[in-house]
Amino acid sequence: MSSIVDKLAPLSRIDRMAALEALVTGEFKAALLMPDDEELPLSESWFTLGLTSLALSDVKQRLEIQLNCSISTTVLFNSPTVELLLDYLTESVLADLFGPATDAA
Repeated sequence: MSSIVDKLAPLSRIDRMAALEALVTGEFKAALLMPDDEELPLSESWFTLGLTSLALSDVKQRLEIQLNCSISTTVLFNSPTVELLLDYLTESVLADLFGPATDAA
């Protein structure tokens, strides 16, 4: 079974970003019991939105499995927004896949 990362690799950088954002927001929306058609505010703290520490741990574990990577618990608690998590994932954890932001491919 291939990981999400393997499926993202052949996509353009813009499509990779969109797919990663959809995956991450989907996991948080599921944990927050939000309907699919409701927009998740990317810059609002997930704790403000009602996510508990236990639910955050579950989201972290699911994302690690899907992305085949390790996500820092410290980052999740110190930068508690989807927007900051996406930055962390693309700049640190999945940097090989996303490369510099100037990569137009």
